[in-house]
Amino acid sequence: MTDFSAFSLAGKRIVVTGANTGIGQGICVAIAKAGGAVIGVGRSSMDETEALVKAEGGTFAPVACDLGDHKAAAAMLGRVWESTGPIDGLVNNAGVIRRADAVDLSETDWDDVVDVNLKSLFFLCQAFARKALGAGRGGRIVNIASVLSFQGGIRVASYTASKHGVLGITRALACEWAAKGINVNAIVPGYVVSNNTEALRNDPDRSAAILGRIPAGRWGKPEDIGDAAVFLLAPASAYMHGAALPVDGGWLAR
Repeated sequence: MTDFSAFSLAGKRIVVTGANTGIGQGICVAIAKAGGAVIGVGRSSMDETEALVKAEGGTFAPVACDLGDHKAAAAMLGRVWESTGPIDGLVNNAGVIRRADAVDLSETDWDDVVDVNLKSLFFLCQAFARKALGAGRGGRIVNIASVLSFQGGIRVASYTASKHGVLGITRALACEWAAKGINVNAIVPGYVVSNNTEALRNDPDRSAAILGRIPAGRWGKPEDIGDAAVFLLAPASAYMHGAALPVDGGWLAR
């Protein structure tokens, strides 16, 4: 009989940011399937995600927070830890994107993207590590990077900069915290069906060009990312630190 305990999240409490839809929703459902309890963070309704998690027999606790404010994000994590108990894992999934030619990108669009995708991500990692190390515990951090952590992209300068930063921060924190029992890794999603890719999927030319380059021949699904997140949160990945795990249908191999 196969022993799947190394992939179980039974008894684990995991915070997932951007839990209302898309990749975040897929991650929440996958955690529930693996036996973990989900604390979903977002600024819009997470009712649909909660229903999907509960349909898998899991538990879901919604927490409202504007992740564009890094101080509010860090304070939120501290409150959750203090009020409900220790957190075993943090998935930094929340992200925004602004599309514009680089010559037209506004400072506001730059700041909005970098504040959520990179600045709040770092300070959530910091808040989690402070709590975990202070309690003498280990933990897991999974940051959602992008194939644009390795490529330039088109008309997404602030997004590309933020995702390059996510990969760098993942590696830097892994170097500092690996010996202290905190695993910090990243998932590198390819082109996944989500709100952030809606504009691309609605553009026949761009959609065809993207699909034509993906060796797997399809767009990714949120559950594809969710299953990878479970692996990086579970005992099976205990010796992984600073890894960037592509889940891209072969995009980066092309």
